[in-house]
Amino acid sequence: MPIQVLMPALSPTMEKGNLAKWLKKEGETIKSGDVIAEIETDKATMEVEATDEGTLGKILIPEGTADVAVNTPIATILADGESAADLAKAPAAPAPQPKAAEAAPAAEAKAEAPQPAAKAPAAPVSEALPDPEIPAGTEMVTQTIREALRDAMAEEMRRDGDVFIMGEEVAEYQGAYKVTQGLLQEFGARRVIDTPITEHGFAGVGVGAAMAGLKPIVEFMTWNFAMQAIDQIINSAAKTLYMSGGQMGCSIVFRGPNGAAARVAAQHSQDYAAWYSQIPGLKVIAPYSAADYKGLLKAAIRDPNPVIFLENEVLYGHTGEVPKLPDFIVPIGKARIARAGKDVTLVSWAMGMSYALKAADELAKEDIDAEVIDLRTIRPMDTETIINSVKKTGRAVTVEEGWQQSGVGSEVAARIMEHAFDYLDAPVTRVSGKDVPMPYAANLEKLALPSVAEVVAAAKAVSYR
Repeated sequence: MPIQVLMPALSPTMEKGNLAKWLKKEGETIKSGDVIAEIETDKATMEVEATDEGTLGKILIPEGTADVAVNTPIATILADGESAADLAKAPAAPAPQPKAAEAAPAAEAKAEAPQPAAKAPAAPVSEALPDPEIPAGTEMVTQTIREALRDAMAEEMRRDGDVFIMGEEVAEYQGAYKVTQGLLQEFGARRVIDTPITEHGFAGVGVGAAMAGLKPIVEFMTWNFAMQAIDQIINSAAKTLYMSGGQMGCSIVFRGPNGAAARVAAQHSQDYAAWYSQIPGLKVIAPYSAADYKGLLKAAIRDPNPVIFLENEVLYGHTGEVPKLPDFIVPIGKARIARAGKDVTLVSWAMGMSYALKAADELAKEDIDAEVIDLRTIRPMDTETIINSVKKTGRAVTVEEGWQQSGVGSEVAARIMEHAFDYLDAPVTRVSGKDVPMPYAANLEKLALPSVAEVVAAAKAVSYR
């Protein structure tokens, strides 16, 4: 298949540029890194380097063409064994725009008339899709969350031969938490790969495979160990699309248990939701229910961007109903109203939902009707659902196991203040883990984590103001 060379961007705000000169001719052999063309804007000139080896098969945009949009195909490269006949398989490029000096006289005459000032381009809007409608009569299967995750990966591996999983103990041992049970027997050692104990190494191998067009699922035995691989995740995976001017993607899922489990102490208990949610280029998912675990993992595997998929060890054995459908997908970036209410909004995600839902039951005994929002996706965050709920209730409490400073709850509170300040009857309140490393002792661990009683007290405090 011929490889397209796309019009690169000189800066994050660049939308178009002039293709000033071709430095290679059709039929010439090129190597990765060869300068093949020059583009220019009113601010800078940039060389276009080939990212693949082969023959310059066809120049799609002639030199001297002005206002070529970023990401427009400008040429095609033929790989070894391909010929000009293969060019018909490549998508056609949009028609080039002529230079202003070469425009027709009629167009020049029109240009003399006063023109309205050009508006700044609107920022791209990423709209979250609604949850899929489950047809009436659909059979619901009760599954543990580990089973839902396994089925999601198995279904995607059957669907797409480019999907594979790698990590410590994912194959022969069937997964440290038995999430990958049975995958080695079905898909073999080429697609279910045991790795050495070197997160920086195997995460880098996964990122490289994704850059080459495969779709790896990289499992960390715990996200705390991903500290070793954070350079690969952020400096390589997250920044690839931007630094390549849109020419190179990195479709990869990093998944594994995140946050506190039970008596695994400080170096195995950190919640990384806030850390990764700050990084442009990453999507961050933290589900709670079995159905969401399955539907969101399938969506993550299909997403062209790097995805951080945060699970919870305590939840692996919890059960829930999952629709028995041939292809159940939950959209990334859409929160779910887990419980409707009118008096106070409780916003949480992942393990925090267990506190929020139990607190809502306790509040109902005191005639406080709490609405519970399960964010599900931390980045991109579904601000609209949060704001609409707060406009109705006038009060909000965020609930998370992570630390409070710079936490996800802080971001939620900031967005509520920015978009729904006039609707608030009380300040936004945050319930979180205590500002200490996680203790090992069970009694101290309990004190370090949030509690249902704390959520109830916070909701009552804002409700009675």
